[in-house]
Amino acid sequence: MTRSGELPIRVPATMPERTVLDGRYARLEPLDPARHADALFAAIRTDAEARHRYLFDVPPLSAAALREWAEGAVAAADPLFFAVVDKASGRAGGRQSLMRIAPEHGVIEIGNILWGEGIAGTRVAADALFLTAAYVFETLGYRRFEWKCNDANVPSKRAAIRFGFTFEGVFRQHMVVKGENRDTAWFAMLDREWPRLKAGYEAWLDPDNFDGGGRQRTPLRFM
Repeated sequence: MTRSGELPIRVPATMPERTVLDGRYARLEPLDPARHADALFAAIRTDAEARHRYLFDVPPLSAAALREWAEGAVAAADPLFFAVVDKASGRAGGRQSLMRIAPEHGVIEIGNILWGEGIAGTRVAADALFLTAAYVFETLGYRRFEWKCNDANVPSKRAAIRFGFTFEGVFRQHMVVKGENRDTAWFAMLDREWPRLKAGYEAWLDPDNFDGGGRQRTPLRFM
């Protein structure tokens, strides 16, 4: 039995696969060291240290180092890494993963997000998040989609709220990352919230919402 307004529980959910997710502005491709490493290194090389400040991995010093890291990353099914390809250029401009995958509970997390300066804050990054959420809820049947970050990472917390995740609190002294304490801020969206959030994404990502220079006419918002 479910309470009024609740969706029926669908567990177990399905494990995500190494598949291509194609959108208007972004395409998520299973991370391939040979195909994506050079473009990813070029996308972050000018500010790699800053963009890795709150990540688990360290900034690569070369495309070869990034390729070596990627070869290790793709060996695991959790986290499951994807390259974020900017469809306008055809080049990978970032990476992200699905992780802490618990199909028995219907819970999954997006993490290891590194969007290079060419796509961060653009419709490419928003489309990448939209594609992931749609895949998680509509194809795989998850109940809960999480975003977690270091509580000191203010840009990540702002992004989570902008993308429709709800702040749920801070787990103090949750981890030690690179020898430093991490208090972890937790955010999530639920399957019953997805229809409303999806409508907001679709309206914002509509080509008519952007001028000739790619600037938004109205901001991303959820009714």
